[in-house]
Amino acid sequence: MRGAPELLPAPGVPTAVAVPGLGLTVDGWRGVAERLGDGVPLAVLGLPAAGLPGGNAPLDATAEADRLARRLEDLGLAAGGPVVLLGHSASFQMVAEVARRHPALVRGLVLVGPTTDPRAVPWPRLVGRWVLTAAREDPRRFPEIVREYVATRLSGFLTAMRRARHHDLRAALAGSSVPVLVLRGPHDRLAPAVWLSDLARTRPGIEVVTLPSGAHMLPLTHPGDVARWVRRAV
Repeated sequence: MRGAPELLPAPGVPTAVAVPGLGLTVDGWRGVAERLGDGVPLAVLGLPAAGLPGGNAPLDATAEADRLARRLEDLGLAAGGPVVLLGHSASFQMVAEVARRHPALVRGLVLVGPTTDPRAVPWPRLVGRWVLTAAREDPRRFPEIVREYVATRLSGFLTAMRRARHHDLRAALAGSSVPVLVLRGPHDRLAPAVWLSDLARTRPGIEVVTLPSGAHMLPLTHPGDVARWVRRAV
């Protein structure tokens, strides 16, 4: 089976860079990138467990943020200046920490379905929310979602999720001043409205938007809606 690629290149110098959610691949953002087109060149970069197999990587927020910052520079993705970073699901912690730890690289954040609601830290509660959310995903997209997980082999997924559950997103966002757009689907129990309202009160400059439809896999299931809001953020 073909391995998961590290990079989905932008059609030009990127103004935005996305990181896949845990267990997903860069192809999961392809629909959003195609809809943005040349107007907002979007590159998608895979990291261990977030676009690529996890292997023996440390998979903690600060280590992955530093890795992401290095890859942005090594691949020339920030050659045109600071970019808007997009994170989906648990990859939000990586992009949020880049904004805090490497502010010269980032001019804005878009977080799609951030998943570390402190109320859902216990595993049974988190799994329950995942089941309720998965039941509301578009069943027509299930084969694509399964292919994503097969490509990354879910390597490192549990380790990364264990660390992600205890990441303090509010502290990360408070440590930067860039504009932040948070997107969620109305049926996303992993990123409930009350949790995102708490985030919005962290500091000025954080906007929360609930899309008209969808659950947690918005880049795959609702790429047009995500692209419209990303275009506005950029």
